[in-house]
Amino acid sequence: MSWYTPADEAHMRRERERARALRKSSWWQSQLAQGVCHYCKGHFSADELTMDHIIPVARGGTSDKSNVVPACFACNQSKAAQTPAEQILETLDFPEEDLEDLYWATQTEGTR
Repeated sequence: MSWYTPADEAHMRRERERARALRKSSWWQSQLAQGVCHYCKGHFSADELTMDHIIPVARGGTSDKSNVVPACFACNQSKAAQTPAEQILETLDFPEEDLEDLYWATQTEGTR
């Protein structure tokens, strides 16, 4: 995803360290104990779940309780560095001609 500017290295280092500390917390351990992937809702053992940042650290996200969820390996890998909005857009099925019509509908009469 080279169309975005990644967060600076200092931010990413700081947030990775915060994530390591959060993984040791009783709050995170209780999240894992529930055994549910946030995305697919599948049931997994605690060692099969990973910490996923909803807004990825590489995109400026933080390592705090409001931005991390347990995710199975497959869901975490398929999400990669996408934001929730990008995940939703990826699921939409727009025929190319509809996108062209949408483009022209947004243009003023003088630009056609």
